[in-house]
Amino acid sequence: MAFYVVQFLTGLASAASLFLVASGLSIIFGVTRIVNFAHGAFYMIGAYIAFTLTERLSGAFGFWGSMVLAAIAVALIGVLVEMVLLRRIYHAPELFQLLATFGLTLMVEDLVVLIWGPDDLVGRRAPGFRGAIDFFGQNIPSYDLFLIVLGPVVLGILWLLFQRTRWGVLVRAATQDRDMVAALGVNQKWLFTSVFAVGVFLAALGGALQIPRDAVHHAMDLRIIVEVFVVVVIGGLGSIVGAFVAAVLVSELNAFGILIFPKISIILVFLVMAVVLIVRPWGLFGKPEAPARKTPGLTVNPWRPLTSNERLLALAALVIAATLPLFAGNYVLTVGSEIAIFVIFAVSLHFLMSVGGLASFGHAAYFGLGAYGVAFLAKMAGLPMIVCLLLGPLLGCMGAAVFGFFAVQLSGVYFAMLTLAFAQIVWSIAFQWVSVTGGDNGILGVWPEKWAGSPSNFYWLALGVAALVTIALRAMVFSPFGYALRATRDSLLRSEAIGINAKRIQWTAFVIAGTTAGIGGALFAYLKGSVFPDNLGISLSVDALVMVLLGGVETVSGAVIGAIVYKALSIWLISQTDLSKLVLGAFIMLIVVVFPKGIVGMLEMLAQRRRKSSPPPGSSLLAKPIESAE
Repeated sequence: MAFYVVQFLTGLASAASLFLVASGLSIIFGVTRIVNFAHGAFYMIGAYIAFTLTERLSGAFGFWGSMVLAAIAVALIGVLVEMVLLRRIYHAPELFQLLATFGLTLMVEDLVVLIWGPDDLVGRRAPGFRGAIDFFGQNIPSYDLFLIVLGPVVLGILWLLFQRTRWGVLVRAATQDRDMVAALGVNQKWLFTSVFAVGVFLAALGGALQIPRDAVHHAMDLRIIVEVFVVVVIGGLGSIVGAFVAAVLVSELNAFGILIFPKISIILVFLVMAVVLIVRPWGLFGKPEAPARKTPGLTVNPWRPLTSNERLLALAALVIAATLPLFAGNYVLTVGSEIAIFVIFAVSLHFLMSVGGLASFGHAAYFGLGAYGVAFLAKMAGLPMIVCLLLGPLLGCMGAAVFGFFAVQLSGVYFAMLTLAFAQIVWSIAFQWVSVTGGDNGILGVWPEKWAGSPSNFYWLALGVAALVTIALRAMVFSPFGYALRATRDSLLRSEAIGINAKRIQWTAFVIAGTTAGIGGALFAYLKGSVFPDNLGISLSVDALVMVLLGGVETVSGAVIGAIVYKALSIWLISQTDLSKLVLGAFIMLIVVVFPKGIVGMLEMLAQRRRKSSPPPGSSLLAKPIESAE
């Protein structure tokens, strides 16, 4: 019994730090609607700065003062980021802000290695809390008891701040309806800045307080951000009490899961999040969201099919790409095959996000399922490559059919987080079911047959499949199904009023996107010759989001350009510099600021301005009526 009590107290200690980080993210998203992927980076910077200060400042005052100073320093960095970067893109598509914070995360990962080195750093013990307390033969670190007390104290301070101050009232109001707060004359810019500063301060303080418990390393940002997203969603966006309860729940599941359910310990947290979202979509203590400012994918100018000249131009680009094996080496062809595969992956997610208005944070699940489907058929059943390529993606199709049924019942960030939960469940199964999937060792020896074994032949195969998939998805955009899907995206109530079954249409789109991603995964398995759980991981889902947003989520074909630019640039940078993440992150942030609608979106806007500036002959009399209509 003493052992279980100590395990429970250890979970509570972990919950304190997790609560600090999660409460900051909950506040930021609740008010600004920014999916701040860089929140884990601020947590990591807080830990590194606190380590540096504690090594230079001696005594108890120096140690505890370093914690606070580190959090304040990182909060000031957060204010600078908000004013210089995020403030410029508040009116961009909301998911485009995810791209900006992801670029910032990439930069921070390389910067901390550049400044502090790649090795783990072990910090000092906290003065006054260096020993342990005996509890019926079990030792409990005194610092853990300090954290257990600190959690409720911080919760009480935040509750008073949000319930008893005018600033807190404005923050709670903005969490429910930002537009109404702005209509009342509140300066949203400074409200957003102050909220971002408080949220970053809490994240950095949580990171600093981890020094006496864990080593500081350059991968701690990604480790914490997933758990923080889970806590925020379970607790309810904007709810501090919800973040505290969810942090305790998640931490205790992590503490006891390995003891009670060792084979599914990694899945437990995401199973709980999935159940909570299905039963109560806005979290345990959250409230239903107000209508979003803007539906992702909604454009000012109606989409149109390609003109004859544009089709000829696209065909010419495809022909030029097909001539690559005539003069390029094997390495270039392998890179070209990988880019073509990721074009398939990106266009599948783009179809779901842009046409359907459904932003999936776990799209890699279906890419990875397609890869595992091929591996199972090729290695276990011994089927030919053509049969494997035709049947392998069906595993992604089945996964999308099951998960999509539950996911389309939700919308907005809750839809995105449920897709993330399902993806993590699939990843956990692949990681822990060693007898079937090989676990972390993966499934090896999935090589293409002789007719597709050469780099040139495989490149033509990947390019041909990518072209067919892109053409098919684009044709769906302008089909009756595509118009019905766009209707559900632009106005759910109006689409249902005219007889469209919105949930069925969205579920069908989810299945189509998942199957298409599975096709990309099937080709990827043959390209690499192996399949690993990383093919289902969060980082791959984020890569797909970046490709879509980089190309332009408000365009029909932006994902193709986004995938080519992002994948080619990342592969080239890795071969050229050890600071590839720093350069790539800076490039992404530059694109966000300069081209807030994505690369293709900006090109289309420039083309539209050019058409308006040179109207056709005889149209001058109609110019004013047309402008007023627009």
